[in-house]
This record gives sequence, C-alpha cells and structure tokens, in this order.
Amino acid sequence: MLLSRLVTTSAEVAATRSRLAKRKALAACIAEAGPDDIELVVTYLSGSLRQRRTGVGWASLSGLPDPVDEPTLTVQDVDAAFEAVAAMGGSGSAALRSAAVEALFGRATAPEQAFLRRLVFEDLRQGALDSLVQDGLAAAFGVPLPVVQRAAMLLGSTATAASQLARSGIEALEIVGLRVGIPVRPMLAASAPNPEAAVPKSGLPALVDAKLDGIRIQVHRDGDSVRLYTRSLDDVTDRMPEIVESVLALPFPTLVLDGEVVGLGPDGRPLSFQVIASRTGSSVDVTAGRTRTPLSLFVFDLLHVDGRDLLDEPLEVRAAAMTDLLPTRMLVPRRRAGSAAEISAFFTQVVADGFEGVVVKNLAAPYAAGRRDSAWIKLKPRHTFDLAVIGAEWGYGRREGWLSNLHLAARDPDTGGLVMLGKTFKGLTDQMLTWQTEQFLTREARRTKTTVFVDPPLVAEIAIDGVQRSTRYPGGVALRFARVLRYRDDKTVDEVDTISSVVALGATDG
Repeated sequence: MLLSRLVTTSAEVAATRSRLAKRKALAACIAEAGPDDIELVVTYLSGSLRQRRTGVGWASLSGLPDPVDEPTLTVQDVDAAFEAVAAMGGSGSAALRSAAVEALFGRATAPEQAFLRRLVFEDLRQGALDSLVQDGLAAAFGVPLPVVQRAAMLLGSTATAASQLARSGIEALEIVGLRVGIPVRPMLAASAPNPEAAVPKSGLPALVDAKLDGIRIQVHRDGDSVRLYTRSLDDVTDRMPEIVESVLALPFPTLVLDGEVVGLGPDGRPLSFQVIASRTGSSVDVTAGRTRTPLSLFVFDLLHVDGRDLLDEPLEVRAAAMTDLLPTRMLVPRRRAGSAAEISAFFTQVVADGFEGVVVKNLAAPYAAGRRDSAWIKLKPRHTFDLAVIGAEWGYGRREGWLSNLHLAARDPDTGGLVMLGKTFKGLTDQMLTWQTEQFLTREARRTKTTVFVDPPLVAEIAIDGVQRSTRYPGGVALRFARVLRYRDDKTVDEVDTISSVVALGATDG
C-alpha cells in the first residue's frame, strides 16, 4: 500500500471531531490493506513506527531535502528504511543514519515528509490513536470490537491482532488467551480532581492504592525465567537484577504481576522519579547502580499465579489473592474505603509520606488491559503557577489556523528576565484558542515558520503534576503534564512566578 493513502486518511481523521467519521475513514483504509501490509498500516495509523528505537533525533530532521511531486513510497519501503536505520551502530553510524534518513525523506512528497516526521517522534496528533484504530479495524472486518480489544490486549499489539485477523479470521482472535511470557497492555487510570468526583465512577466501598511515581513494570515468571516489561512493553529485565531475584524467591512457578518499581531512601520515603529513571535507563554499570540506588517492587495487581488466570476476575478477588499469596513488603500501600472522606484521609496520608497521590479502584472491575478505564481513578495534588506565555506554535489538524502550543516561561528574580521551562497545548477550549490567536497576532514581536513570539507576553495560570530536571529548556527544569487553567488578565508579567519557586517544587517532589 502506498504511504500516501495513510497520509490522506490521517488528514481526514484529523479534520473531524466525529468519532464515527474517524472510524469510517480508518476502516476504509485498513480494509484496503493486504495481509502483508496490514500490520504496518495499523501501526502507522496508530501513530508510531514498528521499530521502537531508530536513533533518529531532532537534528537529523531539522533540514529536510526537497520533496518529490508524486507519491511512490510504500509502507514496506518505509519499514525497510527504518529497519536499516535502527540496525546501524558503531563508528560512523551517525553519518550513515543521517544519509539514510535523507534518502528516505528525499523520496517523499511534502505531506508524506510531515507524516513521517510525526511518526518518528510519535507526534501524529490526529485524534485517533490506538483505541480508535481498534474501532476502525473491527469495522473493516465486521467483527465485534470487544474481540479486537481483548486480542490486542493479550497480544500486546493491535497490529499483531490485525495481522492474525487478516490471515485467519475472527476465530484466530477468539482463541487468544493470557500467556506467561508475553506482556499484555497495562490497565490505565482515568483522572478526577477530588475524591467526590472519583466515587461515582469507582463506587463504594472502593480499594484505594497509594500512587507511586516509579517505573511501571509487568512481571512474567515461568519457572526459573523472569522477564520484566515496561508500560510500553520494552524488556528491561537486565536493568533490575534485584527485582528478578525477589520474584524468583516467591514459591510460585508461574506468575504475572503488575506493579511499580521504586527506590526508597534511608528514611523509607520514595526517591524522585528521575533518580529511579536514571538507575533503570541503561543496562550499563548495573552493579554500581544497584549499590547506589537499590530498587523495590510494589505489586498492585495479580493477573496469573501457578496456572490460574485472574485477568477476568473482579478486583476484590485479585486483591484477596495478593494478600494471601504475596509478602506484605511487596504490596502497594492500600486501604479499603467506604466513603469519600476515607479516601481523602488516605490521600492526605500518602502524599505526606512522599507518594504521588492515590488510585481509587472499583472492587467489581476486571483487569481492563490496554484501556484508560474509569474503574481506576487517579487523584493527585494539583500544583499551579502563573507563568508568562512568550510564544505559540501554529496548530494543525483540527487546530489548523489557530496558535496552539504555548511556550511557557518563569521570571528570573535576579535579572527580571523570562526563562523558558516548557510547552503545552492542553486545556485549551475553542474559545480560548480563538482569543489567544487574536492576542498573539496583536502582540507579535517576531515569528519563525512555526512559531509567533509575543511582546508583551500574556500571563496564564498553569496546572502541573510536578517538575523534573531537564536540559531541554533554559530553565533547567521541565513541567510534567502542564495544562492551561485560565488566562490571568489581572496580572502583569512582573507578577509571574519565579524560576526558583518552580525549581523548589521539584525539590519537594523528590
């Protein structure tokens, strides 16, 4: 299949807010794919490449070659090119990789270049990622959506489910089950602003888990073999030997656990996410890292034990099995709550203990792998800052014609200048997009191809989940999950929060 067919579909999907219209466009494209192409088609429409790591960075795509006029690239051409790029290593590989990327992009039309660039950085933003592609896949083959969802969950991939469906029909999907050693997609939590908002979704009584800010890990044990998989299903077994040892010490020959790997300080409080990520980011020098930052596994779900599958059992059953079978030191701190007040009290306690917040869970719910399900509701403290908006990038897709992605800055108390520390396009309504576009163009000081910079800046109230150290922005920190709450036309730039106050939040988070 020509890549241009996917590019057209992606543009069509991005241009509409209707889920039915998105599904129809995706289904039409998927239905045209042959058995040899469908896995790639589904992967690309889901917003990613088949290769998890290509080594291609921003610098490689900063200056693209001139596009061609007529589309000739196929999805197989693209996959072969990125497979070759991903395999490059050693001395001189950077130059070879750059030449290969330039050659690929030199064969693409302008719309195809933009599409490929977004695939590389998983930045498709078409309003139709994996869950809606599953919807389109089901529609393309005329099969029930739950069958596709469950098979994709258990196979760890919608693309793999699509390939089996195309080659062997619905029967191939219906027989898929949980297999120890093959990671399933993790169940995800929705969000709520407070316990009162969480209760209607979770029901009462509810199970309330402390929310740990570590590395989400799925553990598979089959005899003497233990494999550890991240939330994105990457195998990181060799980076966490102490976790492997702790699982092997359990008296069960087969296990599938869902949990969080964290580091604990001498006082028993969890270390910051960045410390843990630094320890687990590479398999190099694990011995020294293990001594410096020992890791612990906290389990919050049990999917299989000793030949018994628990995936479809209600959480109450799975939680009871965890309590009966696993040592207390390995269980996430949790409490059964019968009211919003009890949830709130536990929330206050765990935040004071250094945890990120809580997850409120419906005791009757099965494990809804691969979906952001309302049976799990996360509650976290909300931190807000008044920050300067110094520029904005032009949107695309449904936001085309609006200035959307905001450049945010804090005030340097020493110089009075502004220091950039992040971007966000979240929290913006259509009304806000329209208003801010008018304001930016009125205040325009300069512009690049993608961005309008303003003087004087606007002031906005920004909510964030936390702060982490980063060299990406001049401020030396980056905002985690920033979103716009409102513009503050009652404040001037001189009143925005200082960079030191933002950095201080990062210190308290750690």
